Amino acid sequence: MPDSRSHIAEIAEAFEFLGDWEQRYQFLIELGERLPVLDEHHKNEANRVHGCMSKVWLIAERDETNPSILHLIGDSDNGTVKGLVAILLAMYSGHSAQQVLTIDADEMFDELGLYDHLSPTRHVGVYAMVEKIKSLAREFLSAPREPTPFAAVTPQTS
Repeated sequence: MPDSRSHIAEIAEAFEFLGDWEQRYQFLIELGERLPVLDEHHKNEANRVHGCMSKVWLIAERDETNPSILHLIGDSDNGTVKGLVAILLAMYSGHSAQQVLTIDADEMFDELGLYDHLSPTRHVGVYAMVEKIKSLAREFLSAPREPTPFAAVTPQTS
């Protein structure tokens, strides 16, 4: 999995390179198109982001090699919103749950110039997605971790 910090930096560079909002808007849609399709069984109420006009689903999984790291997967039924999901996944996925709680989406969206071009309902939707992501991170922090094979008690030697 690519480092999320470098991925969001690449997105920011692309936005800076693109001249006008129409080009940036098209790139946003393309980002969404690059997301893997979320399996239908994940498109349920438990994973749905409430507060978005479009249907959006977000799930988090623990990293196999470092269980403190979470990986986010998301989808939407709207191309533009799916692009916003892609940006949020680039920002938050690959970080520890504790780090996720400290990441400021507003700062990145301002840097990308997105808030200047999003409707008020899309603003609300972005905030709902960020809150869902942070809720998933809080769940990770409160959920017990699976024991690793090396966590077994080792016999003492006398």
